[in-house]
Amino acid sequence: MIPVSDDVRARSFPIVNVSIIIACTLVFLYEISLSALAADRFFNDYAVIPAALDHWVQHPHGLRVPVTVVTAAFLHASLLHLAGNMVYLWVFGDNVEDALGHIPYLAFYLVTAVGAVALQVAVDTSSIVPMLGASGAIAGVLGGYLVLYPGAKVDVFLFPFLLPVPAWVLIIFWFGMQLVSGLATIGDTSAGSGVAFWAHVGGFITGLAIMLAARPWVAAHKSPSRPSRTRRAW
Repeated sequence: MIPVSDDVRARSFPIVNVSIIIACTLVFLYEISLSALAADRFFNDYAVIPAALDHWVQHPHGLRVPVTVVTAAFLHASLLHLAGNMVYLWVFGDNVEDALGHIPYLAFYLVTAVGAVALQVAVDTSSIVPMLGASGAIAGVLGGYLVLYPGAKVDVFLFPFLLPVPAWVLIIFWFGMQLVSGLATIGDTSAGSGVAFWAHVGGFITGLAIMLAARPWVAAHKSPSRPSRTRRAW
């Protein structure tokens, strides 16, 4: 299921959300300009290597390794990987940014990226496969959206139909798929090069927890907005 739009109208232009989308796109264009060898070196330098990060946690030294927790969130392995992540971010991120405010939303996004990496590394500490992508942070955005707008309607493309689905149904279904898929990878040593499902779970739980804690402040910060059908995905 591919989300296409939601019915919640943002009051302000989502400058941070759009900037993240642009940054991820520009980084991907740079990636595809590299040779295969240079691209491998680039991913090894800026993606998260779970074994390296686990070693750094036990023996902290320098900043190069921990900084990859942030830089990895702007890298993508393929056009499909980028497009899927950016569609979800476009549909759900603007309303979370609108509720939190621009700077708090940026902090929220980055903290959920950290939460995503933390759980994935905890589950697979010995992996030397580079971990990259914005999906862990975007999972945090989905967790935040679930707290803020559970009753919103999301238009979902399910070939060949465009169906309105309650946000809570779509997000809970998505999270359930990530959790089940993550559980299926436990003990499977051949799963090291696949999707980092535990990063999705970690990011979602982090975003959900932060928004639940911040909900009283958010409720005071934002005013009610009328539903609108004007927001569309790219």
